[in-house]
Amino acid sequence: MSKNTVGADPGETRAAGADSQELSAAGSQLSTAPVETLSHAPALGVIGWLRWFWRQLTSMRVALLLLLLLALGAIPGSLIPQSGQDITKVADFEKNHPALAPIYDKLGLFNVYSSVWFSAIYILLFVSLVGCIVPRTWQFVGQLRGRPPGAPKRLNRLPAYTTWRTDAEPEQVREAALALLKRRRFRAHLAGDAVAAEKGYLREVGNLAFHIALIVMLVAFAWGQLFKSEGNKLLVEGNGFSNTLISYDDFKSGSLFSTDDLTPYSFSLDDFTGTYAVSGPNKGTPRTYQASLTYSEGAYGKDKKTIVKVNHPLEIGDSKVYLTAHGYAPVITVRDGKGKVVFHDAVPLLPLDGNVTSTGVVKVLDGYRNAKGTGEQLGISAFFLPTYVKGSETASTFPSLLNPVLNLTPYHGDLGVNSGIPQSVYQLDKTHMTGFKDAKGKQVRENLKPGESMKLPNGAGSVTYEGTKEWANFQMTQQPGSGWALTGSVITIFGLTASLFIQRRRVWVRAATGPDGVTVVEMAGLGRSESAKVPEELGDLAGILYEQAPGAPDAADDPADSVASPDPQVAPAEGADTK
Repeated sequence: MSKNTVGADPGETRAAGADSQELSAAGSQLSTAPVETLSHAPALGVIGWLRWFWRQLTSMRVALLLLLLLALGAIPGSLIPQSGQDITKVADFEKNHPALAPIYDKLGLFNVYSSVWFSAIYILLFVSLVGCIVPRTWQFVGQLRGRPPGAPKRLNRLPAYTTWRTDAEPEQVREAALALLKRRRFRAHLAGDAVAAEKGYLREVGNLAFHIALIVMLVAFAWGQLFKSEGNKLLVEGNGFSNTLISYDDFKSGSLFSTDDLTPYSFSLDDFTGTYAVSGPNKGTPRTYQASLTYSEGAYGKDKKTIVKVNHPLEIGDSKVYLTAHGYAPVITVRDGKGKVVFHDAVPLLPLDGNVTSTGVVKVLDGYRNAKGTGEQLGISAFFLPTYVKGSETASTFPSLLNPVLNLTPYHGDLGVNSGIPQSVYQLDKTHMTGFKDAKGKQVRENLKPGESMKLPNGAGSVTYEGTKEWANFQMTQQPGSGWALTGSVITIFGLTASLFIQRRRVWVRAATGPDGVTVVEMAGLGRSESAKVPEELGDLAGILYEQAPGAPDAADDPADSVASPDPQVAPAEGADTK
């Protein structure tokens, strides 16, 4: 009996001449990967150049290069301030880097994701992937509809090979081999005097799924960027929000977004709950940080209750409502010289540190008259400490309202709001303002606790700190392609896993009557790439088939041991290149 060569190393086997052509036919269509062509310049005119360019663009090498360029192009978008996200940071960068800013602006680095060069890479990558996937998909469908190719004439030229003689009839051996391979989930059929089988199609399915998922992710990302919207709204407890453009504090959107695309809903902030660690190394760290909302969907939806936490947004259609910040809003009442209430509202103050030390401005624009009856505007600088401890007048010692103190510094005059120049509601322009002076000529400034009032000099009125409400800031986002992007990313992982860990391979079993009338059984295997899995699997199959078609009694040696237990160190098939 011939020597068992199941353990032959695929990387050590090469054929030449006619045998090489036979091996090429046996290994044909093990993959749908296109054959890489040389990059020599064509000499076929304009059409030839276009065909050459298309072949290069749709090659996997160029697709990987474009994917790398896209990843590199996204780096500046993460490191450099983007005008579409925060125009204030862009302005600060331009101020601090007067030499670099014009260069960055010309290169589009302040708006990377909508720049010409990034869009060009993005579109070329999309076209390249589509050009790769479409022909490969049709080719793979054709392979699924076809059958594995028949056995080569000389199976001993294949990398993994074994043979033995048996008294069983050739038809019985082939039927047993066909049944065995089908039980092992091979696609198998009879082809002449041999059984041809193939397995591992999920490798190509995973490969195609990976690339199709990349296309889905590119489309989803582009769709989301074009039709996205994002805005913020600060709400004091008891106030509400309706998803219309004028209700936002700030708003930005994609180039194809329309206000008609806004999801119709509304909500109000019923209560904000924040609790914090009171001791230990994490003192002041939030333990509970949530907002209780009442919301409704559509114009006539029923009111529903919900709780929004950090990273647990309220989802309504394609829109999500995130809780992003929290602070305090002291309730302040301002009266003029005659005791008339000219201002009464909760004034949101901006936190300065982790203990919610806050600052802001109270602006009284209309209705105020001084002791002489002259109309003026008031501006009051406010500094708030949720937990005041004597000796720590400049900062709160804890974020909760344990001992709240409100420091007020009043001014009167012209706030400049009628100049046409926009100004922040949290800052006070003192250019045309005059501070209230006490009897000693010093600026009036007082610390108030809830319920206390500050008298303005010369009968100019009073300011009362009524109590404290809490506010929460919400970010409303709408990005319709996010679900598709998530689906694409999950499929990408599974597709890549299948393409890396599943091997596509073929097995042939030939059973024919030899010159002496004894049936000769030959088994050979071929994989797409070098792997010990093909010889091992072939050895396992050969051992099972040998039990059904045992060796002939006059065999020189017992093949059972060698066939059933293939040795990876066995010499390659007869005639193979052993360089």
